[in-house]
Amino acid sequence: MQSLRILTHRAHSDGAAEGSWSFVVPPILLAGLLVAGAAVPVAAQSDTEGAHRGPHVTSQLTGSVATHDGGRLRLATQLGNVVIHTHDSGKIDYLAHLEADGDSPAARELLKQFRIYAREIPDGVYIKGLTGGQPCCGRLWVTITLNVPKDYSLDISTGGGNIETDDIDGRVSLYTAGGNISAGNIGGAARLVSESGGHISVRNVAGDLTADTGGGHITTGSVAGNATLRTAGGHIHVASIEGIARLETGGGNITLQHSGAELTAETAGGQIEVGEAAGLVRAKTGGGGIRVVRLSGPTNLQTTGGSIYLTQVDSSVKATASAGGITAWFVAPPKGEGSCDLTSNDGDIVIYLPRMLPVTIDGQIQMGDDHRVIVDPAFPLKVSYDDSANGERMVHVRGALNGGGEVIHLRTVAGNIRLALSDQNKQIQLYKEQMEQLQRQLQMQFRMLEQLQRAPQDAPQQ
Repeated sequence: MQSLRILTHRAHSDGAAEGSWSFVVPPILLAGLLVAGAAVPVAAQSDTEGAHRGPHVTSQLTGSVATHDGGRLRLATQLGNVVIHTHDSGKIDYLAHLEADGDSPAARELLKQFRIYAREIPDGVYIKGLTGGQPCCGRLWVTITLNVPKDYSLDISTGGGNIETDDIDGRVSLYTAGGNISAGNIGGAARLVSESGGHISVRNVAGDLTADTGGGHITTGSVAGNATLRTAGGHIHVASIEGIARLETGGGNITLQHSGAELTAETAGGQIEVGEAAGLVRAKTGGGGIRVVRLSGPTNLQTTGGSIYLTQVDSSVKATASAGGITAWFVAPPKGEGSCDLTSNDGDIVIYLPRMLPVTIDGQIQMGDDHRVIVDPAFPLKVSYDDSANGERMVHVRGALNGGGEVIHLRTVAGNIRLALSDQNKQIQLYKEQMEQLQRQLQMQFRMLEQLQRAPQDAPQQ
C-alpha cells in the first residue's frame, strides 16, 4: 500500500493560523492517528458565536482541495457542526472555526489538539476532523463550513453536532450522533440519521429517502421515490411520497399531504392525517385520531383512543375505532370495488351518501336500548329490533339503495348510527379546507424547525 500525502494546518490560540505544509504519512500510521483521536472528551456546539459566556479563545483552520465535477465528499469529524454551501468551482474549500472555554493554557492547548486532514481521492475528496493528545479540561466548540460543487454527492458524519446543507444535485448521506439535520433539495437518494434524537428536515428529494432519529421531528417536502421515516417520539410531516411509504413514530403525529402508492403509517399515541391517498393505506394509532381527506385505494385504519374522519371515500375501507366515532363521506360513482366495514365500540358512526349511490347497507347497534338509528327520509331503509334472552335489544338497519351494490357494514356496541344525505358542495368545501390546512401545517413545521436550529444549544462535556 502506498503512503499518502496529507495537507494539514495547525491553529494558534490567538486566531491566526500557521502556514500549511505537506508531509508523507504511511497508511498504518495514519490509521493509528485516526483511532487515537476517537476518545478525547470534548463536545460540539451548534452556535459558535456567543455560544457561552465568560472568557474564551478562538482559532480557525482553512484549506482547499482541487477536485472534478460529479465527485463525492466524504467528511468524518469526531465532533462539530458541519455546514455545506455549494458553488460552481472545481474545488472544495473548508473553514473550521474553533472556540474553547476560558483563556488559560489548557484552553489554548484544547484548540491546538483539533486537526483537519484533507486529500483528494479517486472519486472525490476525503476530509477528516479529529482531536489528539491527552484529554484536558474545558469544552471545545467546532463548526466546519465547506464550499462544495453543486453536482457533488455527500457522505457526512459527525460525532456530535448539527449538519446543514444547501441544495445538492447528487446522492446524500448525513449522520450525526447528536444534533439536528437540515438539508435543501437533494437530486438523488438520501439517507439522514440523527442517532440520539435531533430534528431532521429536508426539502425535496429526487430519489428514495431514509430518515431516522432517536426522538426528534422529521419534516420533508416531496419525495420522488420510496420513503422510510422513523422517529422514536417526534412528529412526522411530509408533503408527498410518490413511491412506497413507511412512516413510524413512537408517539408523535403523522401528517402526509399526498401518497402516490402504498402507505403504512403507525404511531403509538399521536394523530394521523393524510390528504390524498392513491394506493393501499394502512394506518394505526394507539391513542389519537385518524383523518384521510381522499381515499382511492384499499384502506385499513385502526385507532385505540381517537376518532376516524374520512372526507371522500371511493374505495373499500376497513375502519376500527375502539373508543371514538367514525364519520365517512362517500362519493358517486365509486372508483373501487369491495365492501366497507366501519366498527366502533363506544362511538357513533355517521355516513354521508350521495342520493344516487348504488350500495347495500347493513348496520347494527349492539346496545340498542340506549342508542338508535337515524336515517334520512331519502333512503328507503328498514330498521328492526331484536330482543335477546338476556334482555339486551339490538337495532338493525338494512336495505339496498338504487338497486344495491357493494355492502357497507356498520357496527357499534354503544353508539348511534346515522345515515345522512350528502351535500356535494359542502363535501368539496371540506376537501379544500382540509388540504389547505395540511399545507399550512407543513409550512409551520418547517418554520419551527428553522427557529430551533438557529437557537444556541450548550452541549455538555462528555
